[in-house]
Amino acid sequence: MRVKITVKKFNPDVDQKPYPRDYFVEAGRGMTLLSALLAIKAETDGTLTFRASCRAAICGSCLMQVNGSQKLACKVPLKEELEHHGKIEVGPMANMPVIKDMVVKMDSFWEKIRAVTPYLVTQEGKEVPTEALKGLHENLHNADGCIMCMACLSACTSAEVSPGFLGPAALAKAYRFQADPRDQAHVPRLEALQGPNGIWDCVRCVFCVQVCPKDVRPMEQIVRLRRLSIDAGFSDSVEAKHITEFTKVVSEEGRLNETKLPILMTWGNFRKMLRIIPLGIKMFLHGKTPFPFKRVPGRDEIRAIFKYWEKAK
Repeated sequence: MRVKITVKKFNPDVDQKPYPRDYFVEAGRGMTLLSALLAIKAETDGTLTFRASCRAAICGSCLMQVNGSQKLACKVPLKEELEHHGKIEVGPMANMPVIKDMVVKMDSFWEKIRAVTPYLVTQEGKEVPTEALKGLHENLHNADGCIMCMACLSACTSAEVSPGFLGPAALAKAYRFQADPRDQAHVPRLEALQGPNGIWDCVRCVFCVQVCPKDVRPMEQIVRLRRLSIDAGFSDSVEAKHITEFTKVVSEEGRLNETKLPILMTWGNFRKMLRIIPLGIKMFLHGKTPFPFKRVPGRDEIRAIFKYWEKAK
């Protein structure tokens, strides 16, 4: 079967902008995209440039965009991809500068990883009892399964608009050490993640979860970091108040009061309160401001659920 593969070619030394180039390969049964690209490089175009190493979805080197989604080329069956999408279009990862063709500059990614102190911090002479390590694997929630392929960062919408954002992989790595009882810098780690470009800048688009080839589920690790932050007392930011006040409003009224929540979130910050006035006007015009004295059906039942939950904690 003859298959066309369209590659987004780009050599910054000679090209002003990326351009598509079509290649044709004879696809045998079980041929992967990586095998096809290696064949093209060996037989058709020796200038075709991409990273690859293990060919077994272990090293993460061959991550690229395939038909608009981040995938490991060694895991993409050529015929299945073609049957599913009707085409094979390949390009470099997003959110990173392109060096040539599918090879991107990885410096910023490794800077983000280094920024979260990706190793255990211990005090000299202080040891953790062996019993404390029981259940460690379950508590990590597969955050240690990351192979640093950068799929999540390439798909991250927050990183797209804010390049300084630490990104899903780095924050998942931060949770990996936060969940480890041997680490003795849990509070400083959480404190370092509270500012701009930290855990609160994730918009929970879920793209990182969708593209991760190892089921690390970075967004879920970020949510766990947020919960740990609030439990540790880092609850004064507007973002943290969105969680705490959201819960409080629903537990009291049996519903989400979309008028009350923004006020509680920004209370005490005069500048931010002024900024939400236009939002309040729009909400009123669109009927999003509930009557304050109207009793919501089922309110008592919802209150009972929250009371039960508080007792169970």
